[in-house]
Amino acid sequence: MTRAFTATVAIVSIAALVVFDLVVAPPNPYQAPAVFALGSGSAASGGFCGALPK
Repeated sequence: MTRAFTATVAIVSIAALVVFDLVVAPPNPYQAPAVFALGSGSAASGGFCGALPK
């Protein structure tokens, strides 16, 4: 296999994954979190793996 073939397969696979994701769950900008929440008042969600339990 050549680099061109491998690169083509990789790009097509990533494009197929993006298309599949968009078809399964189309983006809804009204339910999406803010891209940058600096000073927006939005509380952080999720966890930090290195945080000790309370």
